[in-house]
This record gives sequence, C-alpha cells and structure tokens, in this order.
Amino acid sequence: MKTFLVLSLAVSFLVAAPVKAAYHFSDFRGRPPIHVNGSSSKTPKGITPDQIKKIYRLPAGGGSGTIAIIGAYDDPSIEADVNDFSRQFNLPVCTTANDCFEKHKMSPSMKSDSGWAMEITLDAEWAHAVAPRAKILLVEATTPSGANLLKAVDYAASRKDAVSISMSWGGAEFPEETTLDSHFISKSGAVFFASSGDNGAGASWPAASPNVIGVGGTSLQLKSDGTLSKETAWSGSGGGVSAYEKQPDYQTNYSIPRAKGLRAIPDVAYDADPISGFPIIRLGTWREVGGTSAGAPQWAAIAALSNGFSIQDLYKDKAASNSAKFFRDITSGSNGSCAYYCDARRHYDYVTGLGTPLTTNF
Repeated sequence: MKTFLVLSLAVSFLVAAPVKAAYHFSDFRGRPPIHVNGSSSKTPKGITPDQIKKIYRLPAGGGSGTIAIIGAYDDPSIEADVNDFSRQFNLPVCTTANDCFEKHKMSPSMKSDSGWAMEITLDAEWAHAVAPRAKILLVEATTPSGANLLKAVDYAASRKDAVSISMSWGGAEFPEETTLDSHFISKSGAVFFASSGDNGAGASWPAASPNVIGVGGTSLQLKSDGTLSKETAWSGSGGGVSAYEKQPDYQTNYSIPRAKGLRAIPDVAYDADPISGFPIIRLGTWREVGGTSAGAPQWAAIAALSNGFSIQDLYKDKAASNSAKFFRDITSGSNGSCAYYCDARRHYDYVTGLGTPLTTNF
C-alpha cells in the first residue's frame, strides 16, 4: 500500500467564490505544497531526469541565465545536497565556486525548517536537472509571511541576470492581492511561476496574479520500460477562477470559457502526482516527492532553456497558433466535484490549463 506524508498544503476554496472569513494579506503564510510518497531510502525512487526530459521532449543539457528560487528559512545543506543529486544523475557540478549556485539570505540570522528545506531541495535539484547549465539563485525569505516572501521576490526581480523566478508556495486569496501584482514584474523581463496548490479545485495566490504563470498538476502513467503511457489531470491540482483578479487580456483574447471576466488558473501543468514523483536527496537520504511545487521550478528551468518567454507568448503565439506543437492537451481526470470547472477537457481547462510542455521552443 502506498503511504503519503503530507508536509503542507495550500488552502483551497470554492471556485469563483471569495473567502468568507476576514482574511487579509497580513494573515498570509506561504505554504509549499509538497507530498512524500512512501518512506525514505538509501537509493533514488521515482522518475529520473532522463525520463522527464523524454516525456516532455526537453533537451539533454543546456540552459542559460539565472533561475531564481524563492523559499523561506535557511536550508544549510542545500549546496551539498544539489551536488549529491548531480553525482547520482551525472549532471554537471553546481557550486558557489563555479558560479552555478548562489544563496542569498534576506536576513543574516535565520532559523531552519525541515518542511521548507525539503521544498527548497526539490526546487533546486530539479531546476538543475532540467537546465543544468543555468545558474541557481536561492533567495531565502526570513519567514513565510506574505511581507517577507515579497521582499525575497523583490530581490530576485531586481537581479539583471534572472531569466525566471519560481515560487513553489501559495495560500488563500485575499482582497488586497490586486495591489501587489507589480511585485511580479521584473526589469530584466524574468518570467514568474507559482504552484497552483494541492487541495484540488480552488484558486490560490500568487498563482492568481495575472503577472504569474500558474502551474497545475498531472499524473503520469508509465509503461514497463519507463516511457509514458498516459498523462491525466492530477486530483490534487489547484485551479479555478480568482475571487479578485480580473481576467487579463491574454486570457480574454484566447476566449477562456466560463471565467466570468475573472482570472483563470492554472495556465499550464506538469507532473505532480506523488505516485509518479521525483527523487530528491537531502542529508544523504532519498525521498520520492510530488505536488504542484515540483512543476513551478521545472517550468522555470524550461524558461532558462528557452532564453525566456512571457505569459502572453504562451496564449497568443503558442496556444492560439499551434497548440499541439507546444503543449500536450490533457483531456481526462478531475480535481473535484464542481462539474465543468473540475474536469480536464480539450483545450484550456481549470485543472491543467493549456497543458504540459512538449518542447522548449517557447
């Protein structure tokens, strides 16, 4: 029997319904949606970097610029862990010494947190796996409060070398969120990614921001030889209609169905099911993990492979013109019991967005 350790979950709500309780930005605490499949082990279990590259038609190497990862608290072992991972899967060494890795603490004195450390491990190891020639910049917020996380986001956005910025955390929407959208604009043109949550149907922030690419989740079924048999919507994938954000032009022009003039989430998807999870190593111990937080850093790595792109590119130039060339359309599976909004279907849906990647030519 499969067992799952749920480390933390993004909060989910009814589709297109505001939060009824008095909940505001000052109450926000970011939570990384990550799940552990089974027990720890001395050897890796789960999908390998080579497998995921074949499934999503990604190149074997490459990447340029800097992938910024926003986490909270300090992970003191992360650089060593990334290189244990690299040795296992024959990836290039990634260290501070060779300018492949950089850690920026938002406070000189920070405590550690095992849950956040595991999320940081997933983000850094798998961003490096997908884009091994890109630089990894880990920005550690002092705490996961909304204010502190945005300070870390602002630092990453100020970096001229940033190609993409990954936020593998989220939480309930709040009325003030529309006033914070400017934080997700980078002078360098970096594209922002955020996990859509793991509680099924419901919108979350910051994925709901129109300046962020929200990443939903899928489940992979593999053949005996390790190649893909089928990809379906994952039951935990967050998605729905924002309670506060208006529909951006790129979605209006694409004609997102039943959005009622509001922001639709997610935009894209990626493997998130812990059963088809990703191996990570921390402090010498392997775990197989899943969640939509696995997709945000790997989509950020795809941006580094593609020399960057914008959310407008995904809808106007790719999905509208030749969707099958760029996305695998996920047409089966669901994330709840809310009829249309919870079911995967042809073209855009509120569980997997436009679909999963089939190329880096974005």
